[in-house]
Amino acid sequence: MSADEYGLREGEVAVDLPETFDAGIYFIGEIGTPWKSRADCPKNPGESDAICTIRLDPRYAAGLKDLETCSHVIVLYFMNAARRDIVLQRPRHYSTGRGVFALRSPARPNPIALSVARLESMEGNTLRVRGLDCLDGTPLVDIKPYFASIDARPEAVVGWREAEGR
Repeated sequence: MSADEYGLREGEVAVDLPETFDAGIYFIGEIGTPWKSRADCPKNPGESDAICTIRLDPRYAAGLKDLETCSHVIVLYFMNAARRDIVLQRPRHYSTGRGVFALRSPARPNPIALSVARLESMEGNTLRVRGLDCLDGTPLVDIKPYFASIDARPEAVVGWREAEGR
């Protein structure tokens, strides 16, 4: 995707990106979803009840051992169609610009997304889940079990969001 394919919205700020990357990652699979375009994609994982498919590269299939016992999984994926140069954004549904690290937007220097998805079923190296918000063909970075006792933080607050009444 070119840096200006989507353009900048009013109030957004982009920066020059570094010339080289600091590290590499292995994409371990691919995510299949019903969404082919940015406009069709839900703005967050909680907005969709669609079944999505995670196809793990067969070389990593042994790593799925015992995952079927989990009701929910953390899915990390690389939003490869997102801009990477925006540091200040004003999402359409908010009135004020925010720093990229105060948002969950895919447009960020390292567009790695995180969703807690319900594991519906597993067959071989394929998982069927609910609770993703990415385009069809999105590269998979990692899968982890969700531990409600460790991962849930009911006291967590996003102050600016509460101030906007959301």
